[in-house]
Amino acid sequence: MLSSNGLTPSIHTLSNGLRLIHKPCHGALSCCGLVVKAGSRQDGEEAGMAHFTEHMLFKGTAKRKPHQILNRMERVGGELNAYTTKEETFVYSLFLKKDYRRALELVSDLFFNASFPEASFETERTIILDEINAYEDSPSELIFDDFDHLFYPGHPLGRRILGLPETVNALTRDDMVAFHRRQYTTQNVAFYSQAPLPFSKVVALAEHYLGSLPMGEAPKNGASAKPSPAKGFRQEMDKDTHQAHVVCGGESFSLFEPARTGLYFLNNILGGPGMNSRLNLSMREKSGLVYSVESNVTSFTDTGLFTVYFGTDPKDVDRCLALLHKELKRLCEVPLTSLQWHAARKQLLGQVQISAENKENNTLSMGKSLLYFNHYDSLETLIAKIEAFTPSRLRDLANQVFHPDYLSTLIYR
Repeated sequence: MLSSNGLTPSIHTLSNGLRLIHKPCHGALSCCGLVVKAGSRQDGEEAGMAHFTEHMLFKGTAKRKPHQILNRMERVGGELNAYTTKEETFVYSLFLKKDYRRALELVSDLFFNASFPEASFETERTIILDEINAYEDSPSELIFDDFDHLFYPGHPLGRRILGLPETVNALTRDDMVAFHRRQYTTQNVAFYSQAPLPFSKVVALAEHYLGSLPMGEAPKNGASAKPSPAKGFRQEMDKDTHQAHVVCGGESFSLFEPARTGLYFLNNILGGPGMNSRLNLSMREKSGLVYSVESNVTSFTDTGLFTVYFGTDPKDVDRCLALLHKELKRLCEVPLTSLQWHAARKQLLGQVQISAENKENNTLSMGKSLLYFNHYDSLETLIAKIEAFTPSRLRDLANQVFHPDYLSTLIYR
């Protein structure tokens, strides 16, 4: 166990192997939840299973009906949420300090004791099929799934988290029960918490509600093999949309590669959330060609993905791509000046510190960090990692990721 001083996170492992992280905080707002290594990548041939399972966790347990699950936190003003990614499923609650025990007991019950009732199974299948159809109506989101499919050919990372209608229709309750039994084990799960409670109190509650679970091994099948991304493709898809939608991207760094911190630094300069990003200034403010443009970095356990997205008039696609590659080339060839580096550093550090004040996002980040690294970097450690990337190191990273030979493009128009 790592001891805690002040408001820093502490880590503990229960006797059954389930790990927990807790950060004391000020204010009544609290958050706690569970995360499991069970995303769409772990679906195997059952595409959409992890996401379908997440839905069914809310449909009943050995002692609760669906309405009892939904009302348990709502009646005290709290929230109960869940989502599935490519590699994880998160279930968590936001609530007031006085309801901590209520939230922990509920989350642990639905996470480990879901009953997957047959009647709800068919109803939820219909809801997910509607969700898939609705997603088809959102080209700015759908294009990322189509890009992933082309970029990771034949690999689970290239599949949609929601699955496809034919794969969702093929899933059975028995398949789901087996998936849940295989993936939702104490060795494969982490508990995360942020509340104005002492660490000892949280450990005692976790021991009570989670410590009696039988010790389970990590799934023997594990995740799929490391993907071999496609490189340098340019493909167009005919879509009945007013705008053209474009994603350009390439391979980047995994969760376990220190260089990913430097890439986040570069990404913030290029197309991060600030309106002063280079792509926003070039493509929107100066040229008036796009309403929004953004770049993103996603890190998986064994690989990573860098992407740029923008929507524009179909006739302006090539002009926008030229501006994009101009900015990428500049980062590859021209190191930041000292003034530019210090300004970019100051902006990113400010964003990081503001983000750390978001209790929900911060707690979820703690859970994921514990799941994969068994620790959580302090704000000071993260700042030191960012500052280690000098202008020359950033230019070297840009050449590893932004070179045009490594990038692929998908266009909807």
